Amino acid sequence: MLLVLALVSMGDRGDPLAARAATDPTTSADATPSSEPSPTPTGPRSVARKPVRIHLTAAPGDNQRMVQQLRASTATYRGREAAFVLTFGQASEPGEGQAYAREVNEALRKARPDMFTDARTRDFWAGGSSGAADLEIYFYTR
Repeated sequence: MLLVLALVSMGDRGDPLAARAATDPTTSADATPSSEPSPTPTGPRSVARKPVRIHLTAAPGDNQRMVQQLRASTATYRGREAAFVLTFGQASEPGEGQAYAREVNEALRKARPDMFTDARTRDFWAGGSSGAADLEIYFYTR
């Protein structure tokens, strides 16, 4: 019981190490940033949390139009590498929607091979009229 009372009374006190670090004269709030560049991060790459969303409309089998639209939609992201792409093919039936999404994902690699060569893709179905797809592209952060 005495131990519990001691722990409770210590719980309302601040951290003495943090208080000492805050008053340490060796760290200055007025310190100027170093003119040396920061080191390049090492370790595994990470993936951006927010995807780039693209809407595509092309008739099933019209790969040329798919490639054209994908090139135009991804032009601002040149130089980046996609980690994975979720593609939602619209169709009245799930099998047709997934097949359309698969076509779009194949067109990705033709449109921008440098951006999508190693990207993982997933084909999903979204209800609606056929001939459209919504893509969510997740890029690597570096």
